[in-house]
Amino acid sequence: MQTRVDDMPLPAAPAASHAAPATEFRILGAISFSHLLNDMIQSLILAIYPILKSGFDLSFAQIGLITLTYQLTASLLQPAVGMITDRKPMPYSLPVGMGFTLCGLLLLAVAPNFAVLLLAAALVGTGSSVFHPESSRVARMASGGRHGLAQSLFQVGGNAGSSLGPLLAAWIIVPHGRGSVAWFSLAALLAMVVLLQVSRWYRDHHVVRSKTHAHHALLVPLTRTQVAWSLLILGLLIFSKYFYLASISSYYTFYLIHKFGVSVQNAQTHLFVFLFAVAAGSLIGGPVGDRIGRKWVIWASILGVAPFTLLLPHANLFWTGALTVVIGLVLASAFSAILVYAQELIPGRVGMISGLFFGFAFGMGGVGAAVLGHVADARGIEYVYGLCAYLPLIGVITAFLPNLERKRVA
Repeated sequence: MQTRVDDMPLPAAPAASHAAPATEFRILGAISFSHLLNDMIQSLILAIYPILKSGFDLSFAQIGLITLTYQLTASLLQPAVGMITDRKPMPYSLPVGMGFTLCGLLLLAVAPNFAVLLLAAALVGTGSSVFHPESSRVARMASGGRHGLAQSLFQVGGNAGSSLGPLLAAWIIVPHGRGSVAWFSLAALLAMVVLLQVSRWYRDHHVVRSKTHAHHALLVPLTRTQVAWSLLILGLLIFSKYFYLASISSYYTFYLIHKFGVSVQNAQTHLFVFLFAVAAGSLIGGPVGDRIGRKWVIWASILGVAPFTLLLPHANLFWTGALTVVIGLVLASAFSAILVYAQELIPGRVGMISGLFFGFAFGMGGVGAAVLGHVADARGIEYVYGLCAYLPLIGVITAFLPNLERKRVA
């Protein structure tokens, strides 16, 4: 009987010939801090949407287009960056990428029209396209085999930075105007200094770590068809997660202002609380996945948040705040588990997988913001939250993922 090529098993990851190196918490801390600064700068764009909307007389669709521009820039370039650096690591690309973010930030502060706003957003997206795949690779190199923990530590920096953006916008940019955005270029400069130190460590260690970084427990080979279906399922879960997050990160302030009549600063404080909950949740998924299995974390994170998203459109102001905290905590725990699960599906392609999944996540967030902006213009902002409440139900397809932990060889 002839065997189909698509059903031939993929080769297992090669056995490690040396004991795994110790976890480099100093490097993980540095890369997490850089992620905090990078994503804090990105979140400033989201946080000053009310200022941009009134200052440039923008529609919700144009607000969504700003998000689409910077997130699609990142999403289209990240997989390419990951594939290139899988073949030829580029340690010093990290501070260079942050340089693009710095330029975008300065341009945002002085942009005279909507077209220049889009260019500034594209530069910030370009910086992220370089930063995320290579930073994720550094986190895995420094993990000492604790891959979920390392990705969670890396991810919590970014989510903490995202939560700070609205708070800093409320304290600094709202009182002093859009030009005060330029002061945050100092954060980008600090990140470049930190990343130069990380780049030196990366340069000195990538050859040694690449030889000793394989799993202690090897995966039983999956067929190419199984891997392809698993990646498709993970992609649908990313779609569910980031479309829903786009509804809050891009439009939560408008929702609170419209439905409850709160001030801009009060709404930005609520957004900070939600994003802080996201940061806290991101620290949970990786270490728990290391212990109990990534599939179960993914399942609980995506599907488990559905009861809370379904209640949110019917809640008063107090319960809206409380429910969004729970939603942020639970939903955020998925990404680290999804990313490490995908890296284990295709061993040896850390850059490509990291770029693909970070890029797809950003892309889905951007597309979600643009689509939901059009829906908000046509049907109202409250309709958006009623519609998006059903997205986490897609999490039921997690049942079809292979349980990799049961497929490990003793």
